Amino acid sequence: MQTVDQLVNQVAGFDTLVLIRGESGSGKEVVARKIHQASNRSSRPFVPVNCGAIPADLLESELFGHEKGAFTGAIATRKGRFEMAEGGTLFLDEIGDMSLPMQVKLLRVLQERTFERVGSNEPRKCDVRILAATHRNLETMVEDGSFRQDLFFRLDVFPIEVPPLRDHVEDVPLLMGKFIAKLHSRGMKSPKYSKSAMRALQIYAWPGNVRELENLMERMAITHSGQTVTAQDLPRQYRVLDLVDDDELDEREDQDALMDALTIGRVVNGEAFAGLDHPEKSEPERILPEAGIDLKDHIQNLEKWYIEEALRREEGVITRAAQLLGLQRTTLAEKMKKLGISS
Repeated sequence: MQTVDQLVNQVAGFDTLVLIRGESGSGKEVVARKIHQASNRSSRPFVPVNCGAIPADLLESELFGHEKGAFTGAIATRKGRFEMAEGGTLFLDEIGDMSLPMQVKLLRVLQERTFERVGSNEPRKCDVRILAATHRNLETMVEDGSFRQDLFFRLDVFPIEVPPLRDHVEDVPLLMGKFIAKLHSRGMKSPKYSKSAMRALQIYAWPGNVRELENLMERMAITHSGQTVTAQDLPRQYRVLDLVDDDELDEREDQDALMDALTIGRVVNGEAFAGLDHPEKSEPERILPEAGIDLKDHIQNLEKWYIEEALRREEGVITRAAQLLGLQRTTLAEKMKKLGISS
């Protein structure tokens, strides 16, 4: 399945109509801007208009403009969004909220590439690329008569489906970085996020999608400016599980990494680390005794042995031993202090 960015790159160089679909807050306008920026119209305006946010009786004037005296309050001639976007891109967001009469007028513009200002009979040519977006199921709307079938087929030339954030939570750290950079550009100081906070944010379902994440970043920058945020510091709805604290997360991750090394071997510089000669046996015991074991104590002893062996091999150089163990130097130094190991 092609990614959104791959689809954007494929279609950007053409003036093809694109219908961007996805849940509210999933980043549909971001996709539209990417298409515009990668197109040969990038030096011209990108003009967004939310069709659902403008009253139906005002949308025609908003899109096509109006002449002076065209209606009560029209005290001067005004350009519409089509004219503002001349040579560039017009982004019609939430097109599923457009009334049927306006759908007819939009269809005519798409077919003839001309429009008329409200209060005028003079056709005006337009050179505009149209990108549209919706969170609605337009096929269902066509069936129930609330969306024109001919307009749907006119728009649905190159559809792009933007997945909800819950389907790509692995991108949460990357998105956070972008939003934090935006906050810094506004003079706001973002907090740091601990492992437990990051894990909580990657477990959360994100019903508000990318927009909700961006809002949360701004909220935390206000309430925890320059501090370190743990899972317990997050607003209650983001604490979806009883997450352990950061120290225990570190310990669990270290134990997981160690058990992986014991089970399958850790290859470093072409050598299997689990294949090192053990002082007491050729390899760690892999059969659980019937009487059971103290797992925490057992793992601590194994961890101590591996650290000591790595230090022996690297002649006491902590930096090289840390590389051999796949740890940061400061992490290894802390473990050595905790386990009473000297270099």
